[in-house]
Amino acid sequence: MHDTISINQLKPGMFVVQVSKQSGSVKIKNQGWVKTQTAIDKLKKVGVQEVIIDPDKTLQRKKPSKEAQPKPTSTESAKPQSSDPWASSVSVESELNKAQRLYSEAKQLQSKAFKDIKAGRKIDVGPFKDVAKGFMDSVFRNQDALACLTRLREKDAYLMEHSINVSILMTIFAKHLRLDTDTIHELATGALLHDIGKIKIPDEILHKPGRLTEQEFAVIKDHARFSKEILEQSGLTGIAVDIAGFHHERIDGTGYPFGKKAEEISQYVRMASIVDVYDALTAERVYKEGMTPIQAFKILKDGVPNSFDGELLNRFIQCIGVHPVGTLVKLTNHKVGVVSRSNPNDPLKPQVKTFYNAKHAHYTKVEDIDLTRARANEELEAAVKPELFNIDLMRFFKHSLMP
Repeated sequence: MHDTISINQLKPGMFVVQVSKQSGSVKIKNQGWVKTQTAIDKLKKVGVQEVIIDPDKTLQRKKPSKEAQPKPTSTESAKPQSSDPWASSVSVESELNKAQRLYSEAKQLQSKAFKDIKAGRKIDVGPFKDVAKGFMDSVFRNQDALACLTRLREKDAYLMEHSINVSILMTIFAKHLRLDTDTIHELATGALLHDIGKIKIPDEILHKPGRLTEQEFAVIKDHARFSKEILEQSGLTGIAVDIAGFHHERIDGTGYPFGKKAEEISQYVRMASIVDVYDALTAERVYKEGMTPIQAFKILKDGVPNSFDGELLNRFIQCIGVHPVGTLVKLTNHKVGVVSRSNPNDPLKPQVKTFYNAKHAHYTKVEDIDLTRARANEELEAAVKPELFNIDLMRFFKHSLMP
């Protein structure tokens, strides 16, 4: 549903579909978000009087209150503590144990849900909402803890881990877009359940170690439809159901299973489609190697504007970093370590915890290196894979990060 508003009602963050009334002759061809008041003032200056907006795509921002805010209680822990989306209230080390428990709980929940569906029972969405709330709380305390865990993968657990990772990354994404906490909760819940319909796809197709035939791919396409039906039957509505049903739709209408396009695809579904593809591309599978984040970003960029929303993709890359937390990297002095904190001001110089020497092939004492203050020979060379050096990342996390 689109709304027609006067230029005086237009606010930063709104998505303009078209100009509906103007006194001037300037042609404004492109749809898109107006990011600043300066952009709105320019529209006024060229004679724009009315515009048509899509309210579903408005980038909502948290409005700072002029009154002093009370200190949040434990039940309010998911509310933003700062206007800075990068702010953390606890260290990543102190949050990792909680994050790992949440991740394990989510995997157990996914496993139970798959069994329930196979047995013909409805799934109980209540526990999924609880886990999604837990993800949200953890992300607002320190997003880097759960972000780290999305980089630790088991090749034979893709189906469960993918949905969990998408939920975590969607929560981080939504926090950086400053969406309200109720909306973030719905996004996290929908992402956690977005692929639940895959349980209705025959195993020989779902787990086929190679390219699918045209007929097999047609079967796979129905998983989004099944996900939508399962969530509707379980009592969910709104954003969560839309994410489950439409996350494979594309802006140019070439997606599936419903062939939606352009304005039929909400901001929230556009977010989910980006995160879903990003996690799938970077995942290690039994039959394929995962891409590095930079390789995945390039694939996504190639899909703009036909498949993916360019503005939202840029915001996603900004919020998780060129070298996301948890990425294994090699420095120019042969040290190998894990990105422990992104650097939004200089994405190519994150903070790294080094623990391995690639030249001499042995573990070393853990060292925290802030690459913005590093020595001349300590520059980030490239993202690398654990198997390249026979590194056990889980061992490192358990023994070096978790208290």
